[in-house]
Amino acid sequence: MKDDGPDSQESTEQQLRRELEQLKRQLRAYQEGHAAPPANRWRPSGITISTILLGFVVLLALAFFAGYVPLQKREVAVRAEAEEREKSLPRMEVMRVGYAPGENEIKLPGTMQAVTEAPILARADGYLKRRLVDIGDRVKAGQVVAEIDAPELDQQITQAEAAVGQAEAAVEQAEASLEQGKANRDLARITAERWKALAARGISPQQDSDQYQAQFAAQNANVQALEKAVSAQRSNVAAVKANLARLQDVQSYRVVRAPFDGVITLRNVDVGALVGTGTTLLYRIAQTAELRTYVNVSQADANSIHVGQTAVLTVSNFPGRLFHGTVTRMANALDPASRTMLVEVDVPNPQGTLLPGTYTEVALSGSHPNPPPVVPAAAVIFRTDGAQVAMVQPDGTVHLQKIVVGRDYGDRVEILQGLAGGATIVSAPGDAAREGAKIVPVNNDTPQK
Repeated sequence: MKDDGPDSQESTEQQLRRELEQLKRQLRAYQEGHAAPPANRWRPSGITISTILLGFVVLLALAFFAGYVPLQKREVAVRAEAEEREKSLPRMEVMRVGYAPGENEIKLPGTMQAVTEAPILARADGYLKRRLVDIGDRVKAGQVVAEIDAPELDQQITQAEAAVGQAEAAVEQAEASLEQGKANRDLARITAERWKALAARGISPQQDSDQYQAQFAAQNANVQALEKAVSAQRSNVAAVKANLARLQDVQSYRVVRAPFDGVITLRNVDVGALVGTGTTLLYRIAQTAELRTYVNVSQADANSIHVGQTAVLTVSNFPGRLFHGTVTRMANALDPASRTMLVEVDVPNPQGTLLPGTYTEVALSGSHPNPPPVVPAAAVIFRTDGAQVAMVQPDGTVHLQKIVVGRDYGDRVEILQGLAGGATIVSAPGDAAREGAKIVPVNNDTPQK
């Protein structure tokens, strides 16, 4: 059947409808006269069943082309329009937020120091007579490192020895006076007793007896005074002897000795230099068999540090080499200015490989009971209203979420507030990330660790 246009299609449809109505009427007539004689039964007209079936097929084809094809064209147009819109939207790489590992390594800067370091000062006034060690020399405890010539000290010792002799002589004189006083007291006692007996018998006047009794009391008081004088002279002897011992101790300091095993890190004088007691620095000595390093641990990691914990140290002048130490002391308090805790790490140094004053990086392994989310540093947006990240909604809309940044690892940062693990964010938003902007997410499903 040839389709010449809309009018021909309408006439065909009308013809098919008329034939269909006629077929229905014939079918009802057949049903009503089915019991009649065969001469009155329905006979098919000139329209065959094949023609009816063909009409149905044509009708279905027309319905298909009239409805489905335009629908498909509209869907294709909608998809093309959506693709055009997607092409015009910025494409940004997104990622899922992960948590920091429970076991983390803390790297902190520090400076190595000698466990024991002390200045060696002059304890005697004089001139440096000999210098026996120099910078870098290793010394033992008690080893002579210098000698001081102190002639004035020798004269003071001679004078102190003479003063001791004078004091001892004064003691002997006071003891002799005491013996004489005791003899006089005994004589006065005997005389007083005799005159007292005579006065009791009425042989001598009572006045004479009273006079001798008073002389005895005076001699007794004189003996007590002489005993005090002897005690004072003995104390004077002890004083001058103590002064002599002090000067002799000072004289022993003319020979300067090392206080402990170590290495001479500073030499401040040469032979012939005038030195003064307690003011002139001769040497500085350090004990380098073991070094200590102080590091400041942040408040977030303070609870993960404990005494006895192992630390690994690296220094720039020994690339690839690791030095192992131990946490020996902790302040157990935070510095209010920096919110950090002072921790001491001791490092064995038996060969003297490490030097005091060396800059080092200390790695401490700690556990984090509640690890925070961590994101790349490039994902954090710093603007006038604070730090933010660009969260991506399921429909591709950007939401700028305010956050609180924790520890900065350089390439990644911890998020203390404002973001939870599993959220989708833009990896590197830049200036294109705006509140409510539409983007085309480019998935990167690997959570940041």
